[in-house]
Amino acid sequence: MNVQLNHTIVAAHDKKASAQFLADILGLEPSPPFGPFIPVQIPNGVTLDYMETDGEITPQHYAFLVSEDEFDTIFGRIQDAGLTYWADPYHHRRGEINHNDGGRGAYFDDPNGHNLEIITRPYGSGS
Repeated sequence: MNVQLNHTIVAAHDKKASAQFLADILGLEPSPPFGPFIPVQIPNGVTLDYMETDGEITPQHYAFLVSEDEFDTIFGRIQDAGLTYWADPYHHRRGEINHNDGGRGAYFDDPNGHNLEIITRPYGSGS
């Protein structure tokens, strides 16, 4: 069996701005609208489909595995944008990155309060 995550829906108050935010931070481009969605395709084939809602948004967590060089570039964009970042998902270690599993990681929020993360090593993969 070959099961793969294909897409997930991401709730947003402004789907266009939210999709553009993620695309800009990760160095990607949003795809053309598809029905009620603005998709952002991640290079591994998974698509985050931004859908607008007027209601309250329950924050979700989205983690992106990146190379060391990509981490430097993306982290630079986070800093250039003046975004607050943390070393932990609970937002206790503000202004720090983590070195879990011998890699690097950082958490930051999107405009809707979703908790985004960039990591260079999958959890449990190293020291």
